[in-house]
Amino acid sequence: MIEETPPLTRDAAVALLAWYREAGIDSLLLDQPRDRFAETATENARRKAKARPAAPAAAGGRTEVRPESGQRERSAPPSTNRQAFGEPSPATNGDSAFPSTRIAIPDDAALADARERAVSAASLAELRELLHGFEGCNLKITAKHTVFGDGPDKADLMLIGEAPGRDEDMAGVPFVGRSGQLLNRMLAAIGIERESVRVTNTVPWRPPGNRAPTPAETRICLPFVQRQIELVAPKVIVCLGSPSAKAILGSAEGILRIRGKWQSYSFDLEPGGAIPAIAMLHPAYLLRQPAQKKLAWQDLLALKAKMDQL
Repeated sequence: MIEETPPLTRDAAVALLAWYREAGIDSLLLDQPRDRFAETATENARRKAKARPAAPAAAGGRTEVRPESGQRERSAPPSTNRQAFGEPSPATNGDSAFPSTRIAIPDDAALADARERAVSAASLAELRELLHGFEGCNLKITAKHTVFGDGPDKADLMLIGEAPGRDEDMAGVPFVGRSGQLLNRMLAAIGIERESVRVTNTVPWRPPGNRAPTPAETRICLPFVQRQIELVAPKVIVCLGSPSAKAILGSAEGILRIRGKWQSYSFDLEPGGAIPAIAMLHPAYLLRQPAQKKLAWQDLLALKAKMDQL
């Protein structure tokens, strides 16, 4: 008779798999763990061999070696120019223990590059292409997609979150997971359709394991969001969550202190072109704290009143 798995063990396994999924681990690549110490030793040996100066070659493809006692002169292989015959050189034969990955440029240079790209964009389509080719943020290395934005090119209302989650990274569209579904219901409650709203994030790439973006990562990506605001030219901006409010509005207080209070966004805009902005609780926070939905409803009513006024 086959013994069934005890319920406690089965539940623990299911809980572990669920935790892996929430952490962003959705696939296993190797059956055995990698020996990083052995890989480091192999890589160091390869670099030393590469840095060793080669002996000068004599005419005719032969290398003269001064014979020692009991040794005869040895000639080099018939052809030392591997690249001439399409063969990979020893330093680039793909046998390195480390996978080839992109390395981001320093923060100051990355920020300057981001600003130059963002300012040069004359449309959202051009801005998307410039962002897609931007290599100055390490988050792009681990993300599956660049989550640029969603909605019409010109919109009266623009919502800005923090960073894509797992579902958004898979789809390449912001706010499509559980928090996005709740956001759609929140907008519908005050008579606003999601299709009429421009939605984006301060950071267009999902951080590994759904961690929060670092201040440096947010600062590097901010010029693209600011240019997107200028191109969309919304009448009202809503910052969803504290990180978005800090990045867009420069607020230093927590979200529970600044939510529901109207402010102005005027960075890099023409004089007199300030845009009304308000911070609201992020839908993901409301999923974890359902009791705070009453505060979200108050903010939604304030948003509706402002939209009707404008």
